[in-house]
Parts: sequence; structure tokens; C-alpha cells
Amino acid sequence: MTTQTTVSLNSAPDVAALIEKDRIRGSVYTNEALFEQEMKKIFHGGWVFVGHDSEIPSAGEYVRRTLGLEEVLMVRQRDNSIAVLVNRCTHRGNMLRVEKHGKDKYFTCAYHGWVFDLGGNLKDVPYPGGFTKDKSTLGMRKLRTESYRGFVFASFKDDVPPLSEHLGRAKILLDRSCDMSPTGRIKLTAGWAKQRFASNWKMLPENDTDGYHVNDVHASFAQVIRSQYDSAVIATEESLKSETKDWGNGHTELYFSPTYKRYLEWLNTSADRYPDYVAQMKAFHGEAKADQILRDGPPHAAIFPNLFLGEMNIVIFQPVSAHECIQWHTPMLLEGASDELNARIIRNSEGAMGPAAFLLADDSVISERQQIALRGEDAWLDLSRGLNREHVDDMGVVVGHISDETTNRGFWNHYKKVMTETA
Repeated sequence: MTTQTTVSLNSAPDVAALIEKDRIRGSVYTNEALFEQEMKKIFHGGWVFVGHDSEIPSAGEYVRRTLGLEEVLMVRQRDNSIAVLVNRCTHRGNMLRVEKHGKDKYFTCAYHGWVFDLGGNLKDVPYPGGFTKDKSTLGMRKLRTESYRGFVFASFKDDVPPLSEHLGRAKILLDRSCDMSPTGRIKLTAGWAKQRFASNWKMLPENDTDGYHVNDVHASFAQVIRSQYDSAVIATEESLKSETKDWGNGHTELYFSPTYKRYLEWLNTSADRYPDYVAQMKAFHGEAKADQILRDGPPHAAIFPNLFLGEMNIVIFQPVSAHECIQWHTPMLLEGASDELNARIIRNSEGAMGPAAFLLADDSVISERQQIALRGEDAWLDLSRGLNREHVDDMGVVVGHISDETTNRGFWNHYKKVMTETA
């Protein structure tokens, strides 16, 4: 029997009671006390994606980002390393930088003129006669920072396990993104677009690796545009070859590659349009590996908690409150590829995710309607689809049909683990 209860949105919930193997409570999206716990346990206590090293190529360059609710700066150091610093003056708490991107030799606070170097160390204070403290005790907070193939992650917790442990098997997904380039490196230099959603942040990674909704939510897209998705997710249940994958640690994927029959089908084009790219890929990766990459294409995968590898797009999920979030996206450009190919990637990104795009607007409307519908009773929501037919492959990855909720269960299983762990 389905039971429904009314919950207080301000009281701390028992997370274990909200999430079961095949269902979740609606209050996981609406409870404000739970949102505050997420900021501490997930966005402060674990690894969170900050940005890509291509965004800050030279010493002194920085980008401003938000981890959970905390403002940070990702900064290229003079020794070429990258630091992530809390964007807050240690004197009276003023933001040190309000620009989204810039380049500086020092960070000078606009309030009282305190000066910090690129590593966050306090170097100078005006009118030093009235200042008696040791400057070394008042540096900017420096986060634990690690990177993998240019993707920079940070944590507020100094003793968090290594990034490699968090990524686990899903490092393969980042490899697949980077290997689309004929130099093995991507670049995020086309600029970021942002869209505000009146919905909980968790709906975004859930939806982005949900293969069950495409026929209904994106029906108009399917009717007017012939694309790579026709055979990947828009067909009869029996004919679909794409898969859902739970890679562990909350990392999930819609695996479209089994449906692609020719090179560059994943870009909705053909190899004869870009022969130089094909030749470059074979020269760099070798014939066999390049053949697989050019046919299989990039991943469509979420890296827990806030990174989405959206094929030829990179996406950041930014929580704002229990009822609001922001999605950032930028085209994933390929270092070493021609301007023509990268222009094609930008145009595709605009068509899928831009302000007047075919896909993102549909998803935002569904998420916002879902948030409205969940404001009342704390109903159970079903996640059982495909439990009877998913399997574990040789790598330990849980695999299901493209319409199965394998990815949703993978997300929520890890979420429950993180949220119920004791410090």
C-alpha cells in the first residue's frame, strides 16, 4: 500500500527513511533542512568539480565559481599549479573578486585594501601601525585541490580520500571525453551560458541520465529534426540498443555508442565533412583506437555531484536552495582540431542547450513542474523500472536498458551512502 505523509520542511529528516532500493520520498527535493545537510556533506565534505585548467592558461588568471553556497576562485599559480581559494577577505569578509574571469598579480580587497598573493597568503595591510597579528595566520582559505586530465576538483575537507578514489571506474568517462581530441586535450574557452531552474539541483543530473523521458518530453524535437538520437533513444523498446550504466559512486551514463554505425554520427555529421580530423585522430591515437573513438563518440554521463559530460558539452550543476538551481554549460572544444570542426560543436551546443534550444527548455519546464507538484504531501516516487533485467558487467558496472532507471538508482544509492555517513 502506498503511504503519504506531511513533513516539516524545516526539520532535519532521516535520510535513510527517504530512500529505498526502488523508490524515494518527494521530500528529498523540497526539504530545506536536507538541503543544508547536502551543502555540508556533499559540497563541503566531498570532491566537487570546479573547472578546467584550459580556462586559466597563464599565471595570475582566475575564474570565479560557487561550490555549494561558497564563493571560490580557481587560480593559476606562478609555478603553473592550480589553487582553489575561498573568495573572501579574511579581514571583514568582503568578496575579493566579483568578475567571472580575470588576471591579477595580487588580490587586493576593495574594502580596506588588504593584499593577498596568488596562493592566498596575506602580504600587506594598509596603515600597519595599528596591526599587530602575524600575517601568516590570516591567509585566504586554500581548498584541497586535485585534477584529472585537466578537470579540476576541490574539497573543503582536508582529509577527503584521493580524487582517484572518488572517480573510481568513471575515470574512463573523462578519458573518453578528452580522447575526442587529436592531442588528448579539450579546451573550455567558448564561454559559459547559465540558466536558472525553479527546481532542486538533484533533478538535473537525474534527468540528464534518464533515457525514459525522451519520447515524451522531447517529442517536438524528434518530430522536426533527424538526429543521432533517433536510433539511440527514440524507437521501440525492443529495437533500442543503447544502455543505462551505473558506474558506482553516483556516476551514471546513458551509453549511446552501440547505436552508432559510422564515424561522427554522434555529431550528427559524417567523416567526409572533416577528413583532416579523422587523419589527425588516427595519427595521434593509432588506427585501432581512433576507429573506436570516431565511431563510439563522447560520453553522455554525470560525475557526482555537479559535473555533466553532455557529449560535446560540459555542464555544471549549481545548487541555490531546495527549490532553485543554476545550470552552467559550455561547448567542449577539441585542442588541435580545425576551427571548422569546433564551430560545428558550438552550433550543435547552441541548438541543444542555448537560450532558444530544442532540449534544455523542455527539461527545465518538466523539472519546474515536478518541483511544484512535490510541495505538498511527502509521496513515494517509484524508481523500480528495469530492476528485473539489469546486470553487472565484467568491470562491475551495473547495466540496464536505455529506458530503465538504473542511473537514477545509482545516483540515489550513493547519495544515501554519503548523506548517512558519520564524520
